[in-house]
Amino acid sequence: MFQGIFRRKSLNAILSSAEEGQGFTTLKRSLGAFQLTLLGIGAIIGAGIFSTVGTAAAGGADHPGAGPAIILSFVLTAITCGFAALCYAEFTSMVPISGSAYTYAYATLGELIGWIIGWDLIIEYAVGNVAVAISWSGYFQELMRGFGISFPAWLATDYRSAAQAARQVAEGAAAGTPVIDGAILQGAEALAKAPHFLGLPMVFNLPAFLIVMLVTWVLVVGIRESAWFNSSMVILKLAIITFFIAMGSYYVKPANWHPFAPNGMHGVFGAAAIIFFAYIGFDAVSTAAEEAKNPGRDLPRAILGSLVVCTVIYIAVAAVLTGMLPWQQLGTAEPLATAFSALNLRWPALVISLGAVFATTSVLIVFQLGQPRIFFSMARDGLLPKWAAKVHPKYRTPYITTIITGVLVGVFAGVANINEVVELTNIGTLFAFVLVCFGVTILRYREPDRPRTFKVWGGAWLVPMLGAASCLFLMFYLPPASWWRFFGWLVLGMSVYFSYGYQNSTVGREGGRPAFATGPQKLLAFGTFLVACGLFVIPHDAGPLQLFHEMVTRAEGDHTRALVGLSLIGIGLLGAIAGALGGSSGDGRAAAR
Repeated sequence: MFQGIFRRKSLNAILSSAEEGQGFTTLKRSLGAFQLTLLGIGAIIGAGIFSTVGTAAAGGADHPGAGPAIILSFVLTAITCGFAALCYAEFTSMVPISGSAYTYAYATLGELIGWIIGWDLIIEYAVGNVAVAISWSGYFQELMRGFGISFPAWLATDYRSAAQAARQVAEGAAAGTPVIDGAILQGAEALAKAPHFLGLPMVFNLPAFLIVMLVTWVLVVGIRESAWFNSSMVILKLAIITFFIAMGSYYVKPANWHPFAPNGMHGVFGAAAIIFFAYIGFDAVSTAAEEAKNPGRDLPRAILGSLVVCTVIYIAVAAVLTGMLPWQQLGTAEPLATAFSALNLRWPALVISLGAVFATTSVLIVFQLGQPRIFFSMARDGLLPKWAAKVHPKYRTPYITTIITGVLVGVFAGVANINEVVELTNIGTLFAFVLVCFGVTILRYREPDRPRTFKVWGGAWLVPMLGAASCLFLMFYLPPASWWRFFGWLVLGMSVYFSYGYQNSTVGREGGRPAFATGPQKLLAFGTFLVACGLFVIPHDAGPLQLFHEMVTRAEGDHTRALVGLSLIGIGLLGAIAGALGGSSGDGRAAAR
């Protein structure tokens, strides 16, 4: 059953599959270096700098704030992303194919690892775009309120946040400490005043859903139109950020920079893990490789160029923001606007809200562009159904997966909580970067003669290992909830792989793999599915020892979740092990015959 799961797809086969496609499997090359660089800037500067920078500076329940030292957090994260960027640049110069880290992992680490990283990238692009859409909705509503237009609370809040807010308000009232935070009160109001259908409150973030639908339509029309739209947004966005830096610098008080690191380096490292979300995006350029006019030359330039530009901008924004207002007051969803509002400067706050709308719109475009193209590559390899590799007969875009991705992202953006989505996006993306860094070193030894128009500096080990180590370091500072959800997502991906991808893989078929799922294989797939369900059910704020304690102690508040979740994990593991052993013995008997 495990026949050829680490078999690699050769780079020659990967390149020829793109070059020799017959109409429905090839994409139109129309992007130059300038458009690709703007694509990267559009993906990087967005929801992160306009929202998570405040939480990273002020701190939260799961991590201490960095204070003014968030400048160091940006530098640390930039160095980490710089190592990964160099590795991405080498890969894209030698493998100019749609698919990003999925394609690179398939070529270097084999089919199973390629599948895992492709499945993991859904977290970066699709799940990350859920967070971006939610952020877009918040700034858009703030902008509309400036013109006297307000949405009903139940159509402007996601269900998850509304439920959490209602619980906080109830707990505060019971304890005699009423909640006064405006955002929490709005969420509780949304749940209380929402109409009901079949007994369920109809709370839905409508603006987030609508912007995703609009972006989806733009991407179906075609990549050239999408790139032009994104370029316009990037230029406007940079103008708004320049406005913030220029005007905000007049209101900087150096006293706000003291103490510089109120929570020491622990606060700096924790903030770096959070604001990593602000750097996600430079790798999205590589997913447009098949649409680049000269990928070997332009892709490395675009990736590194967009990263350098954005790092300079981030450091300037962080310095001005923490100088305008004490860091303890920046823990809002719209910290850049908050800085001006606290100084009673209303019109600059309105301009910043407008800039945030531009910023997040451009990020939505890039991420929505990247995810369908990863599905496109996986379907072309047989790991997903063939219809996912079809392109529109007129617009030559992967329209089916673009529409499916858009609908799913839009629906989840209407009901999901942004904080939980950001943490899951960070750990998934960091994991993808780790595999890319390892892949560079492996490919240097496996195919040393492969033409490379760009090579990482310092040989095959220095930069890739520094990149992998720094990414793992940031992952360490993410909260337990991120790890549990991430493991659950990866295990769910294994279930999908053994249910469909294993027997339909093009590389596997070429190696003599059976075209149908055997009994042990089905048992393995079902077992891993149960494990994934258990990982999603367990309390995500607890470590392994605490989970066991909650399972055996009836008095614990999360006893039922811990008991059900760990039971599912145990039963699933038994089934998966039995299926794996049964499949291995079957392979041995077949080989003996």
